[in-house]
Amino acid sequence: MEIERKFLISKENLPSNLDSYPHHKLEQGYLSTSPVVRIRKEDDNYYLTYKSKGLMVREEYNLPLSREGYEHLRPKADGNIISKKRYLIPITDTALKVELDIFDAPFAPLMIAEVEFPDVETANAFTPLDWFQEDVTNNPEYHNSNLSKRVFQP
Repeated sequence: MEIERKFLISKENLPSNLDSYPHHKLEQGYLSTSPVVRIRKEDDNYYLTYKSKGLMVREEYNLPLSREGYEHLRPKADGNIISKKRYLIPITDTALKVELDIFDAPFAPLMIAEVEFPDVETANAFTPLDWFQEDVTNNPEYHNSNLSKRVFQP
């Protein structure tokens, strides 16, 4: 089960010490967006993921994938391949952390902060951090599966 809230971030509001946090380089593509079936490369690790319908709460299953499997499936992905850098930022005095995604072109300058929660009550009680902007949790436009379908004009 994945329980998460999403927030837009502006460049002006980024933490000043961003490079001091652990980060990963991610690349992902979507074999299907309904249901969501995703392939992801995270540094040197590879995954196949299924996600059910939903906004703040949905089922999520991650399976390991070999590099060869990822490379075989990558050309079969529909739409845009999404690449981004993900920073892992702990939230002081909690067990929670922010996963800050800074998207590469053609999505740049898009930045989304996600916070995963152990239960719905904790998610609903969460007070966004000062540097968070609009809460887009309930806006499906900001699901990566929907971003993968965006058309960009030259």
